[in-house]
Amino acid sequence: MLDQATATATEPAGEAGTQAGREGGTQAAALAGGQALARAGVVGVTIVWADNNGIPRSRTVPAAQYDAAIERGVGITPLFAVFDSHDGITFDHSPLGTPSGDIRLMPVPDRLVRLAGQPGFAWVPGRQVAADGSAWPYDQRGVLERQVARAAALGLDFLAGYEMEFHLSRAGDDDGDEVRPVYDGPSYGPAKLLAVDAFAAQLLHDLDRNGVPIGQLHGEYGPGQFEFNISPADPVTAADRQLLARQTVHAAARAHGLRASFAPLVNPGQVGNGWHLHTSLSQAGANLLSGGDGPAGMTAEGGAYLAGLLRDLPAVVAVTAPSLSSLQRLRPGYWSGAYTCWGVENREASLRLVPSTPLLGAGHANVELKPSDAAANPYLALAAVIAAGLGGIEDGLTPPDPVQDNPGSWSEERRAEHGVHRLPATVTEQLGALLGNPRVRAALGEELTDAFRAVRVSDAARARDRDAADVLRSYRWLY
Repeated sequence: MLDQATATATEPAGEAGTQAGREGGTQAAALAGGQALARAGVVGVTIVWADNNGIPRSRTVPAAQYDAAIERGVGITPLFAVFDSHDGITFDHSPLGTPSGDIRLMPVPDRLVRLAGQPGFAWVPGRQVAADGSAWPYDQRGVLERQVARAAALGLDFLAGYEMEFHLSRAGDDDGDEVRPVYDGPSYGPAKLLAVDAFAAQLLHDLDRNGVPIGQLHGEYGPGQFEFNISPADPVTAADRQLLARQTVHAAARAHGLRASFAPLVNPGQVGNGWHLHTSLSQAGANLLSGGDGPAGMTAEGGAYLAGLLRDLPAVVAVTAPSLSSLQRLRPGYWSGAYTCWGVENREASLRLVPSTPLLGAGHANVELKPSDAAANPYLALAAVIAAGLGGIEDGLTPPDPVQDNPGSWSEERRAEHGVHRLPATVTEQLGALLGNPRVRAALGEELTDAFRAVRVSDAARARDRDAADVLRSYRWLY
């Protein structure tokens, strides 16, 4: 990724986004029960969650059974918490060390959407609860909800927005080694969208009808690469919309003989797909990343939030870019954020501060996390970011000077002098950073942290005797 349109993580979604949100909410209200769904022509409701590999998992119930699912949930195995990226089940996490047990998947009914690209189906995110209905420590959505509540107790509100990059090819254009892109020409130009004109029109329509407001859609830097930006929302809504957006893209692509991949790296040697995560925080309606006398106009609290992210960045990125494909994407010089540093509008920095401007206003300021991709569970990714930032505020941290250069071009001595280090480049290094970080571990909870560890170890073991290109191919169509 060599250029990004910024998600404005503190501004309202705008009229189009507000309308989409209203339509999504209206859908949920109008289709609240199974009988209403059936009358509208919906035959099934797909209840979706994301596992510890960022992969959406689901159960679909007939419309007539949706009311019962709201009341009692749907039975699923607790072992989804220890599925690895390739559907292997690891028993290396002792609390889930046997095939016995059952939990319940509960739909979140106020998020129900009838899918524009799949009119026979509705979509709804799910919560995982214990068989008796009590909290389940491996429920990723609950992890994020707890961090949002923690912030609220401190008088802080968060907004989050995603930039979502993906690769398009014609169905069947995969020769095993590489995928032929749907268009290989000048980046960012209108001809790139013209090559997928009908798909793009349907995608914009379906995202709007599904209640996913976006700021823009464009052809990105890489061959066959495209991007759209999801407008900012509260963190739980942002994570829900990210899951729904994936479904929307895949359905639109299928309708036009295309195949979409959100994988962190689709072809060796090319730019990867980042899902850059923009966050901002406010207190009493005032954006803390602007209006102060700190660096780039940050307040003391805004600077502490950024400093907390920077302090815990290796552990955060172990959650936001956790796969073997993610590690191949994180390379110096590709604007993926391979080094621990922050900068003002520096696209090579792992943390890019987007400051307020007279044109866009004080509410525009936000922090972009570049090392983030489709392998991240969106709920856990946001929970880790919020926890790290709140830790910085609670500890009164101040950020170091910004880096406005490419740290990859510096000598090791100069990087060390500025406290800039390469992010972990192996699974072992990532897990060391995560397990050694008390703040991120506490946010995830000990049970989920250890299940997450077991999954990463299982992925690494699967790849041990395979070359990098083969590993990359194995992740290509997981996302």
